[in-house]
Amino acid sequence: MRKSKFSEVQIAAILKEAEAGMAVAEVARKHGISAATFYQWRSKYGGMEVSDLQRMRELEQENARLKRLYADLSLDHSILKELLTKKF
Repeated sequence: MRKSKFSEVQIAAILKEAEAGMAVAEVARKHGISAATFYQWRSKYGGMEVSDLQRMRELEQENARLKRLYADLSLDHSILKELLTKKF
């Protein structure tokens, strides 16, 4: 997954600007993002604080690591199961 050029603190600040009453188009233009990006951030991060955003990113990274571990173990398990079922 591509790393965002905006940190959690920056994303939270951008969302807070829009919550304060600034127009979405103006916020997007000011920060060099598209309106679609803004709305994706709002749907994903809306109502979260900076600490929540950082914790969510850590959990996503941990989840990706665990998925890779599971895939490796699953592959090992299937190989061992195949070897045990073969007749010598």
